[in-house]
Order: sequence, then C-alpha cells, then structure tokens
Amino acid sequence: MRNLSIDILKIVLAFFVVFLHMHLFQDTCPVLGFVLVNGVFRMAVPTFLIITGYYFYYVDNTQKLKKWLVRTFLLYLIWSLVYIPFWKKEDIFINILFGYHHLWYLIGTFFSAIILFLIRKKPVRFMLALIVLLFSIGYALQTIGNLHYFGGQKDKLINLYPSYRNFLLVCFPFLTIGYLINKLNLDMRYRPSLITVIALTGLVISESFYNFIMISSTENIDLLFSLLLACPLVFIYCKNVSVMIDTKILASLSTAIYVIHPLIMKWTLGLYYPFEMLIFVITLLTASFILVLANRKLKYLL
Repeated sequence: MRNLSIDILKIVLAFFVVFLHMHLFQDTCPVLGFVLVNGVFRMAVPTFLIITGYYFYYVDNTQKLKKWLVRTFLLYLIWSLVYIPFWKKEDIFINILFGYHHLWYLIGTFFSAIILFLIRKKPVRFMLALIVLLFSIGYALQTIGNLHYFGGQKDKLINLYPSYRNFLLVCFPFLTIGYLINKLNLDMRYRPSLITVIALTGLVISESFYNFIMISSTENIDLLFSLLLACPLVFIYCKNVSVMIDTKILASLSTAIYVIHPLIMKWTLGLYYPFEMLIFVITLLTASFILVLANRKLKYLL
C-alpha cells in the first residue's frame, strides 16, 4: 500500500520543476517570477530528495544497495541517451559526470546514496553536522558566484552549476535529512500543523525576496537556507495525511513528468501562441501517461 498524499505531493513537486524550467512569470512580472522560480519552486528537488532518503532507510544491506543503485543508474543512463542530441553539443565531460540539465538529480542521488550508506551508522550529531557543513559550503559558493566576487576564469568556474549544485553539497544533505526522519521516527513524533507549513513556505518566499534585493535580481539561486526547515516539514505534514492506496501510478506519473518535460518544452513552447501553455500541459500529461504505460512493459523507464 502507498500513501496517496505523498504521491500527490510528488506530482505537485514535478510541476514545480516544470514551472521552474519555464521561468514562469519572469518576463511578465519579474518580482513574482523571481520569488517563485528562485523560492517556492526550489522546494521541489530537496523535497524529492527527502522522500527518497526516507525510504532509503530500508536499504540496509549491500544486496539491497546494489539493486537500488542499478535501478537508479539505469534510469539515468536511459534518459541520458534520450537527451544525447541536446547535450552532445555542449560540454560532454560535465554532462556525463554531473548529468544533463534536470538529470543531475538522478546521478547526484546515485553518488550521495553511496556515501549515506557508508556512514549510516555514524552518530546522528555527526550526520547533522555534515548536513549543515556541506550545504553551507554549497550556499557560500553559490553566493560568491552570484556576487561575482572573483573575476575572470575563477568567476566562470564558480558559476558553473556543478560547482555548488552537486551530489555532495545538495543531494547528500537532503537525502540524509530524509533518512534521519525515518531513523528517528520524526514523522511519528512530530505532526506539524498546516499553519506551520505555510509559515515556513513564507520563510522561503522571504529569503527569496531578500536575495532579489540584496544579491541578484537576474541570476538563478538554487540554494536557500530556509529549505533545510521548510522541505522536511512539508514532507512530514503530507506523510501524516495518510490515505492509503494500492497503486503507484501517480508516483510513476510524477517521475514521467520530471524526466520528459524538457522534451515537451522544446516541442511546444514558443510555437503555438497564445495557446502554448494549454497545449504544453495537455501534451506533457499525455506523453507522461503513455510513458507510465510503456514502463509496465519495458521497465526501467521510470
């Protein structure tokens, strides 16, 4: 049995990623667009990682780890091949090592899971300290890059996404948070209210607005400290809204939306004005459902 609320959350998060990549409202309303794209929508990937980390807790031996890693890597490999016409024209080394575009999440989860498995029996304080340390390093690198503190080649290097948005500085911290939520039974011991969740989402919005004013109003900002608080509580809140079902179609649909949406964006956006958004959403959902059905036969697509 599956928790319907978590699967619905994953659908919402998948669309957050889609809207983030569309830069929703950034042309028509820059402030609102920035707060959404570099604030609210940035909750998606950390929350996905927390969900993954929560269930990774049950990967408690090397045999299970091997199976988990093979499945994750095959998913990454298949979709990297699908997108090869796009990334082969760019920096091939970076795209293979860190993942093309949205696929960085898959390869990042792969490597961070290995680290988490190796240290899973370490004291909780050690793991919490590592979470804060690694995320802080990523945040510092991102901020230095956005402020263009260094010039020339150093600035270009720091502003490459993989320098701060990678398996170690982003995926590992949030994956480990999810793992610890399960290990410490925090989802059972603490039941945040909807008001608390809304307030913490407001904190994400506030930090994003601060970044708009004080750091940069034009550059992407992936990492916000408020995500360390807001995302775990969003997950715990949704998990405690327990509605059990015996199908994983919504979970598969969220994965399908995530992996295929850049293709649909390339095929539809900018071509069917003024109905492009409607056509895009219909095409995306249709293609995602087809992918879910195809996965039942081919496996490893999702």
